[in-house]
Amino acid sequence: MDKQLISRGTSRTPLPRFMLWILPWVAMLGIGLYAIFLCLSKGLNQTNMDNRFSFGLWIYLDLTVIALGAGAFFTGFLLYILKRKELKAVINSAVTIGFICYSGAVAVLAVDVGQPLRAWFTFWHPNVHSMLAEVTFCITCYLIVLIIEYIPVVLKNRRIKNVPSMLVFEFELHKLMVVLAAVGTFLSFFHQGSLGGLYGVLVGRPFAFRPALGIWPTTFFLFIISAAAVGPSFILLTTWLTSKISRKQLVKPEVLQDLGKISGSILIFYIILKTVDTIFWINSVHALGFSPAGFFRIQEFGTWILFLEIVVLGLVPAILLLSNRVRQNTTLLVLSATLACAGIVLNRYVMTIQTLALPTLPFDQFLSYSPSWQEVATFLAVIAYGMLVYSFSFRYLTLFPQEREIQSV
Repeated sequence: MDKQLISRGTSRTPLPRFMLWILPWVAMLGIGLYAIFLCLSKGLNQTNMDNRFSFGLWIYLDLTVIALGAGAFFTGFLLYILKRKELKAVINSAVTIGFICYSGAVAVLAVDVGQPLRAWFTFWHPNVHSMLAEVTFCITCYLIVLIIEYIPVVLKNRRIKNVPSMLVFEFELHKLMVVLAAVGTFLSFFHQGSLGGLYGVLVGRPFAFRPALGIWPTTFFLFIISAAAVGPSFILLTTWLTSKISRKQLVKPEVLQDLGKISGSILIFYIILKTVDTIFWINSVHALGFSPAGFFRIQEFGTWILFLEIVVLGLVPAILLLSNRVRQNTTLLVLSATLACAGIVLNRYVMTIQTLALPTLPFDQFLSYSPSWQEVATFLAVIAYGMLVYSFSFRYLTLFPQEREIQSV
């Protein structure tokens, strides 16, 4: 039965070995679900967040996975709108990763609400002046788009394709891919931007506050561009990692090189804008009567973190990814993509944690925060959930269309 579900022309590890791979992730998910149950039944006192430090590990997780999941909308945009046909080799994997990231983020937000029975208030009584209201609607709508995009991937399963009605349904859905890619790009652009704009409008937090370009703070645009820059790198990394774990060549080397080049081109543009934004921020902080150096006097958030984000994890991987010689060396290509992803992960950490930890006024104290085990377990549950969905998708669905072609050679 198991072999009949695996796509023709591909080979997978024996079922007992696959179950051994699945077992640790199931255990991790179980522990996380118990932690989620505690938070929903007993309240957010199970976490170490409070009224002063209201954004912690969960929000940081949301921002991170949403940024990394940008590979779904951006790959779809490049393939269906800009006609980059070479990306067809990874589009199914990108959609699966996007579905995992966004559904995981929504699940964590449902826990983070603290009042699950009132979660619907966000939709029925939205605060029309809040960027989070726009983020909520866009993320929900985009998750629906991702579900619709993921359905054709599921319908390509070997057994399901034998059902004529399902085959027709998959064919009709495929016709909508261009429209779905355009809608997904629109929704993702705006919610990525609004997540960044949320910090940029915090007048009471000079570290994060930014001047506006039109009606949007500069962080609105920086979040969009950074997500678009790191999305292809994350697709590159997941494809390479899946290939290593499965011990199979899933795509041609040129596909990974194209993803690296796309990521590097956008990343260098982002780093230039980020540098300009930082310079303008220094001037604006001076105008408000603050010393920019004062925001980096705490050892945990010294100037080293700014250098690490912009230079080591920004400029360096951008230059490496733009080099033909580096892209032709798989080891260097993967290392560069890893640095690029780490840079965006660090950026989201800075915007979420450092913004709240730093004192706003001279007499304020530095706020420390460490997540409770329930927060960590919930974080790990999302990772376990992602690994399980992706593992089953890789085993029983066609995530990499080139795999069959490569194996037949």
